[in-house]
Amino acid sequence: MADKDKFVEDSMEYMPQLYSAALRMTRNVQDAEDLVQETYLKAYRAYENFETGTNLKAWLYRILTNTFINIYRAKQRKPEESGLDDTEELYLFRKWGNSQNEMGRSAEEVVLNSLTDDEVKEAIEALPEQFRIAVLLADVEGFSYQEIAEILGVPSGTVMSRIHRGRKLLQKYLHEYAVRRGLVKDDTLTVGVASEQGGN
Repeated sequence: MADKDKFVEDSMEYMPQLYSAALRMTRNVQDAEDLVQETYLKAYRAYENFETGTNLKAWLYRILTNTFINIYRAKQRKPEESGLDDTEELYLFRKWGNSQNEMGRSAEEVVLNSLTDDEVKEAIEALPEQFRIAVLLADVEGFSYQEIAEILGVPSGTVMSRIHRGRKLLQKYLHEYAVRRGLVKDDTLTVGVASEQGGN
């Protein structure tokens, strides 16, 4: 049983991270602010049920993610500002790209170094919501598969599937940008994601 008097002391350190995550999810400054405010209100009200000593950060992210899914999913608003800063999306692509054997390193570097920040951001934001959230929680926020499963309330296998499909689809989008700009030939990369938009 957690003491509500400790809520501010224990949770405020995570606010900048939660706001950044909210901005990535909503892709809109006002919505991100509202989402974080609603998250902290819900967390405060439920804090007495939080088990002291467990993962407070993951607990707050679970509230944030569930609130986003429940409130903002239907809005489909055009983003006023990007949800990723100029370095995060490059870090994200490097991180998952380096772990994939399907794309040769030289071709990957050509694509990564030649595309603009806006093109990379657009590719990430174009991911279907369930894939985008899973990829962001894993590759930007650094949560484990098990933590993401707890945050999203789905099995670990579903998390792994969503992250895999999201990364492959992101690779496909970036490849398409590179082809349109003439950076690579249409058959340079083998992405194999014809059916990735469906599924879990």
